[in-house]
Amino acid sequence: MESYEPERLSPVQLAAMRRSLTNGRGALTRRSLLRASGMGALALGGIATLGACGIPPAGRAEGAAAADDHSAEEKEVTFSNWTEYMDVSDDEKSRPTLEAFTKRTGIRVKYTEDINDNVEFFGKIKPQLAAGQNTGRDLICVTDWLAARIIRLGWAQKLDPSNLPHAFAGVSAQFRTPDWDPGRAYSYPWTGIPTVIAYNAKATGGRKVDSVTQLLDDPKLKGRVSFLSEMRDTVGMTLLDQGKDPGKFTDTDFDGAIGRLQKAVDKKQIRRFTGNDYTADLSKGDIAACVGWAGDIIQLQADNPDIKFAIPAAGYITSSDNLLVPAQARHKTNAEKLIDYYYEPPVAAQLAAYINYVCPVDGVREELAKIDESMASNTLILPDKEMAAKSRSFRSLSTEEETAYEEKFAKLIGA
Repeated sequence: MESYEPERLSPVQLAAMRRSLTNGRGALTRRSLLRASGMGALALGGIATLGACGIPPAGRAEGAAAADDHSAEEKEVTFSNWTEYMDVSDDEKSRPTLEAFTKRTGIRVKYTEDINDNVEFFGKIKPQLAAGQNTGRDLICVTDWLAARIIRLGWAQKLDPSNLPHAFAGVSAQFRTPDWDPGRAYSYPWTGIPTVIAYNAKATGGRKVDSVTQLLDDPKLKGRVSFLSEMRDTVGMTLLDQGKDPGKFTDTDFDGAIGRLQKAVDKKQIRRFTGNDYTADLSKGDIAACVGWAGDIIQLQADNPDIKFAIPAAGYITSSDNLLVPAQARHKTNAEKLIDYYYEPPVAAQLAAYINYVCPVDGVREELAKIDESMASNTLILPDKEMAAKSRSFRSLSTEEETAYEEKFAKLIGA
């Protein structure tokens, strides 16, 4: 059995997480302001726990050993998810897709919205996982960096493709081979979250803004540009603009992106680095253009027709939230059946119509059009082939890399 070095969160990593959870991804709710790390403030006890003690040696690199599966005799599955991340009926008294699953299969779903942010949730389940105990959950939904960590530590069960025919065949190409789980052996995406360029057409005088180069160099935008306080989004988009692949970059590439951004800070081209609070400034026109999150843009466009988005020719960053079966889960087969159910196009369309995120399932456009034609044509929900081809993911980082990179980024943004 392979052991792993204890992973401690450095002070700079903790600072980055607090920044995210105060005004970045973690400050958002799933539908009012859509983004990857959920709603609410971090329980600082969770951060303290992660920072104060290393993660003990874990299971094998190839994943957790299969636990005893009680799916056949216990027709149930426990699913932990984020708030506002599942369809509900108009009277808010039921969850239609879950009820339909139970009616079809006889498997009862205990659905809990107990994930408010990744760090806090990991703090809840880490002691059981480290001790080789059942977490009480058969299926969890976590953001890509945490999914990568759980898989790396051997705390996720390898999935059985025979129970996942729709998922295995239907996962979109842009989500099929993340570097932390090639071929999706341990996980399947629940949703994708694009980082794009947004602009207020009234504030730009009707001019389109569609590149990071414009944001950094256009004198007509000086002092009216913002970037995100999330390192992976801002540096990832800058790397792409410089012709670098965020999935394969080197230390030198990273330093080059930081230097490029620093020049724009020094000449006061960039007004500030923000969390989701850029939305108010963009809507008012105080910020003319920015790097922003697609979910926010969908929300803003509903109230302000001047808000536009653009996909740079160089590409854009996409992160994802992902389904995993934790080690020692009692109902692995039932969990796999539930994952596969949400990859059936009619079901995937019903979910996408409610949560308004990028749907990771191929073949849903026709089904979504039956529900809402405007959603079916919205490339922030269903990217077309051209847009999907431009999607890139920020590569997995070692603990040492994350500490070094976050330190440099914090200096850039004055955090």
